[in-house]
Amino acid sequence: MQLVTYRASVEAEARLGAIINDLVLDLARFGETRGVNLPSTMLEFIDLGPTAVSAVTALISSAKGVFPIGSAVPLSNVKLLAPIPRPRKNIFGIGLNYTEHVAESAKSLDTSAELPRQPVIFSKPPTSVIGPDEPILHNAEITEQLDWEVELAAIIGTRAKGVSRDKALNYVFGYTVCIDMSARDCRRAGQWIYSKGQDSFCPMGPVVVTADEIPDPQTLDLWLTVNGVEKQRSNTAFMLFKVDELIADISKGITLEPGDIIATGTPAGVGAGRDPQEWVWPGDTIVACVEGIGTLRHPVVAA
Repeated sequence: MQLVTYRASVEAEARLGAIINDLVLDLARFGETRGVNLPSTMLEFIDLGPTAVSAVTALISSAKGVFPIGSAVPLSNVKLLAPIPRPRKNIFGIGLNYTEHVAESAKSLDTSAELPRQPVIFSKPPTSVIGPDEPILHNAEITEQLDWEVELAAIIGTRAKGVSRDKALNYVFGYTVCIDMSARDCRRAGQWIYSKGQDSFCPMGPVVVTADEIPDPQTLDLWLTVNGVEKQRSNTAFMLFKVDELIADISKGITLEPGDIIATGTPAGVGAGRDPQEWVWPGDTIVACVEGIGTLRHPVVAA
């Protein structure tokens, strides 16, 4: 199932929908027509637990593509928001999780050239999240080195504490696309949160694809362009620490809760690793894609 958070108009409240062909089916309104109480937000849906996806999928299938008036609107007529517009907690970011990115970072960002023995974890606050087509803010008073990173993001569906790697994927609700924007000249004493956590530095979306449709998250192509020029292209197979490893590692010491988001790292091709280095500026456009999930497009604008 492909789930979205959307607005039907500028004034309308954010709602939870499922994409059915070229329609957005409002789940709460559809549920009302079937006598079923369904949630109106993504976090409420996640909170229902692991059986909710299969139950709602069956309910939608029973409609046989015929939806009551008012419960579905054309996808082209809605504004898609970040799937979780305001996460409950900071997003877990994973640094240096592709081999070639480790090498390029060592050359330009003073990080170690040795492959990490454990996941490198940082965080991005909820205020960094923006939805599809929203502007990425370039604050010239703060940075002259604004950089891009395309990533697969995993969304936790069930409370996870000390889970084993072989069961870790059972705790995933779904997957989305994330762009980890980084102001490379804003690192402070080796700490990354100010560099990576500024407002608008976590574009996310356009949809959440539920985990039942992506049984193996380590087979997905991902790529990113700037102004139509390809900068990154790889496959999640080349992660140093796979999604199940990340969940198992984090949950050893930090309880993962429903709605938590893990941005799983980026491949080589970032601006800092290029010779000469490249950065994005107001007027540029970043497009990022993860296979089977969707594409994000964002203008860069002056803050």
